[in-house]
Amino acid sequence: MRVLVLNASYEPLHTVSVPHAIRMLLRRVAEIHESDTGAGYGLFPRPRSVRLLRYVVMKWRYTQPPKWTRRGVLKRDNHICAYCGRTATTVDHVTPISRGGARTSWLNTVAACGGTSRSCNARKADRLPEEAGMRLRYAPRVPSWDDLSPLAVG
Repeated sequence: MRVLVLNASYEPLHTVSVPHAIRMLLRRVAEIHESDTGAGYGLFPRPRSVRLLRYVVMKWRYTQPPKWTRRGVLKRDNHICAYCGRTATTVDHVTPISRGGARTSWLNTVAACGGTSRSCNARKADRLPEEAGMRLRYAPRVPSWDDLSPLAVG
């Protein structure tokens, strides 16, 4: 289970593990904002979200886009396959790495259904979408920090 960390201004920052959140409470850098009723963790109710007591300046969040992650691509694309619209479980390189595509680039990766021989990821294989007779339902893009926020819908 993850615990949402809010800035002192109630702006979502990131998530941490329950033990990490408890350590934040013990160090008195955060307070419980929302907790599970009836569930306890030592002396504290089990937190669902904590709020920092001091404001953290987040200039870094607005000077650079988020770093590429597989989880980020799936979240950006709402776990929807860019080729067929079914539930996506993996990431596909639009231009395969073996064909000169970027390995970890927001603009070269999309969410794709995978895991079976009939999945879009397996069907496209090491080809460009046009060569495989497939069309992208949406263009890959660089997400904003808000797109990847723990509170973002998707």
